[in-house]
Amino acid sequence: MKLFVLGGTQFLGRAVVESALERGHEVTLFNRGRTNPDLFPEAEKLRGDRALDPIPDGDWTAVIDTSGYVPAVVRRSAEALQNSVERYLFVSSVSVYAGFSEGPTEDSERARLAKGQPDDELLSSYENYGGLKALCEDVVTDVYGERAIIVRPGLIVGPHDPTGRFTYWPHRIACGGEFIVPGRPEEQVQFVDARDLGAWMVGLCERHETGTFNATHPGLRWAELVESCVRVTGSDGQPVWIDGDWLAEQGVGQWMDLPLWLHNPESVGMMHADVSRALAAELTFRPLDDTIQGTLELAETTDDAGLKPERERELIETWRRS
Repeated sequence: MKLFVLGGTQFLGRAVVESALERGHEVTLFNRGRTNPDLFPEAEKLRGDRALDPIPDGDWTAVIDTSGYVPAVVRRSAEALQNSVERYLFVSSVSVYAGFSEGPTEDSERARLAKGQPDDELLSSYENYGGLKALCEDVVTDVYGERAIIVRPGLIVGPHDPTGRFTYWPHRIACGGEFIVPGRPEEQVQFVDARDLGAWMVGLCERHETGTFNATHPGLRWAELVESCVRVTGSDGQPVWIDGDWLAEQGVGQWMDLPLWLHNPESVGMMHADVSRALAAELTFRPLDDTIQGTLELAETTDDAGLKPERERELIETWRRS
């Protein structure tokens, strides 16, 4: 198979290319050459900005678009490649849905841009992210029809994750001591290792699949995540389970202050996405311990994700006094 990848050298795209090359496929990368430009010497590398420069002609089995956020830019790539590829796989997001009071299926209502929000830029607040992804999906299906593959991942995690979101947990628990875990041990979290997702998307192209897929793990209990992190790191860390309502009252923010945590009733459905369609299309998952080990070795924490140590200690002490 000959694969054309828009992006391909940072996180999910990197996992896609690694899988494709391991399986013996020919890979052509089109990107600006700013992120890890020396990766994949065996791949063909074409340099350019997809928003500004001509999209190259060629003859490929499929394109995997890991870097499409603005409809006009996606249309530019989709139309330029429509006679060069058999399939166009667009990486969207589970954030494409209009609401999360319940777990979404692929047929759930999608987000729309609010009045006054631009359709040609991604705002720094990401408030129009889902609406833009929905419009990008429409572009791909408009141009490719039944040749389109739309993948809607949940939170993508694992090696080379630049966001620090999932990464916070293995690294924090490795540090030992008491650490806060929000809510109850039996509550569910969903995420997907970039390596599993990347390999599966290559497989979709190999099998000439079409359609739309939610793509994340069916779900794990918080307790499973914590226990795996303790086991893999060999940590003496002790979880302190704190009620979600109380944390919210203390001003602890869901998702970024405590990554993976969704407490608002209008948000919790994001951790309950229906992935039965992807499972039927052969999406599989490595052991959780493997994801945690890869994260520890090849992903770093960020200042944007997770509680600062002094804030965490303060919350634990206040919780116990209450």
